[in-house]
Amino acid sequence: MDDFGYNDAILYCEEIPIPVLARQYGTPLYVYSTSTLLGHWKRFRDAFAPLSATICFSVKCCQNLAILQLLRDNGASFDVVSGGELSRVLEAGGNPKSVVFAGVGKTDDEIRQALRTGIGWFNVESEAELENISAIAASMNVTARAALRVNPDVDPHTHLYTTTGKRETKFGVDLDCARRVFREFHGRTGLNLCGLHLHIGSPVNSVEPYVRAIFAALSLIEELRRDGHSIQAMNIGGGFGAHYLGSEAPPAGAYAAALIPMLERSGLQVYLEPGRCIAANAGVLIARTIYTKSSGDRRFIIVDASITELIRPALYGAYHFAWPVAPAGGLTPPSRVADLRLEGTFTVDIVGPVCESGDFLAKDRRLPPIERGDLICLFSAGAYGMVMSSQYNSRPRAAEVLVDGSSARLIRRRETYDDLVAAERNLETESPTR
Repeated sequence: MDDFGYNDAILYCEEIPIPVLARQYGTPLYVYSTSTLLGHWKRFRDAFAPLSATICFSVKCCQNLAILQLLRDNGASFDVVSGGELSRVLEAGGNPKSVVFAGVGKTDDEIRQALRTGIGWFNVESEAELENISAIAASMNVTARAALRVNPDVDPHTHLYTTTGKRETKFGVDLDCARRVFREFHGRTGLNLCGLHLHIGSPVNSVEPYVRAIFAALSLIEELRRDGHSIQAMNIGGGFGAHYLGSEAPPAGAYAAALIPMLERSGLQVYLEPGRCIAANAGVLIARTIYTKSSGDRRFIIVDASITELIRPALYGAYHFAWPVAPAGGLTPPSRVADLRLEGTFTVDIVGPVCESGDFLAKDRRLPPIERGDLICLFSAGAYGMVMSSQYNSRPRAAEVLVDGSSARLIRRRETYDDLVAAERNLETESPTR
């Protein structure tokens, strides 16, 4: 499912050895595969082609301009959750008319920015937000097209922090509230409330929660149409799974096979917001070993990457397969399954240099012997890797490289110490006027 593999006991990205990239661009380093990214994109796009669906790549999972441009050139629309993400999409040449803008806390400035830009849809999370969008749009003499995010109270069976379809989360409105909202905002000046939006969580490695959520939404749409509301679109959200543990995520075709029959005769324009299923396995994080140490019965591999480059293990308890780029004795992994145990491996924790006990990338992993200077690859880092990175401990953010066959190009330079303080220099010293 991706183009990262071992050749003569050296890890390659497509046709380029990873050690070559590490020497040229340094570490920590995010490396992306063009063929993997487009392969996942095309499989997803083709699976849902019978619906003529608008597929909006979720910018929040992987926001580099070069990657957005690559997806744009291959037919992607975009899902954004902030004014900054909208600005990135425009910078990448995305069509604003096919952009959907989600998020529970859109500011007035972001709403005005989106209306001036002419985005396709607002995914709206509350009555208060509808009131605000309507008022702002009316003041600008435009009409905002909106889809109400409904909360179907479906458990996606994923991590608590990434569950968004349950009644107790901050997202959307419940089904009873949705009926009232459509009555209250029908015909409101500055607002065309004509769609429903769902997003139940991520990653969702089962088709069944989507079936339950969409069934509930379609039933609601039937009621709303009987009451005279023109419902034109349904956005079924994203959250589709990716392989972290081995092969846990259903293929795009499995989701499509279950959902297309439910939607194809609805008369609705269908929108989807895939993210990690496109990008996760299209990127890796390369780290270099700084030190090795033992403490009691624990062995630690201390690398130059940390929670500032990959916070998912500490934040969610997320699993990322890890293996040396050039393993000792040529011991390459036969697969990337969790709890891989091979003869000649040792149990270690892979940790970073950040001053937090939670700064770990992998715990209790069986790996070949590792020495100072060895490179380690953290797989499946293409989604929610770089976008969640930080400058904690005043660590400059890492570089990003995009590989296409036998060529590679830098798509984000490594930050410098000057970058760390640039926004703090040469500021006005006068006090604000009272």
